[in-house]
Amino acid sequence: MRLSVVDPQRCVGCQCCMFACARLAGNGGFAGSSIGVRSAGGMRNGFKIVVCSACSSPACEAVCPTGALRPRNKGGGVLFDSSKCIGCGHCKDACKIGAVFWDDENNKPVICKYCGYCAKYCPYGVIEFDKGDKLKCPNPDTEQSLSEVKGRS
Repeated sequence: MRLSVVDPQRCVGCQCCMFACARLAGNGGFAGSSIGVRSAGGMRNGFKIVVCSACSSPACEAVCPTGALRPRNKGGGVLFDSSKCIGCGHCKDACKIGAVFWDDENNKPVICKYCGYCAKYCPYGVIEFDKGDKLKCPNPDTEQSLSEVKGRS
């Protein structure tokens, strides 16, 4: 199970997905959100949606010195044990797509739980919760729809 950006061209930057994720974490605003919507250079260029791609060999887990991040049993990605985290930030630095967000108040990463809650609140169908096959980590320099990536497999 993973979150997928279906079509970034549909995103209008409303950030409903971010609010939903933060609310699920018990926070107001964007604090605690494990999804990011950023401008790609103004309205003309649209938005970049950053979600964990549930890598099969997650770089964030590989660099964690305490075992606070461990691979999920199914579907790629990681599970986070906050009690083991020392706040070193290596996981954030290691994520190639910038999908490890940071909680400045607690000095710990905010890791996607792969629940799909954010996708339910995307009014334009930009992101979806995919329960199918896992894909390799995307190249952060390309912005392709999931259908384009699947079409080349």
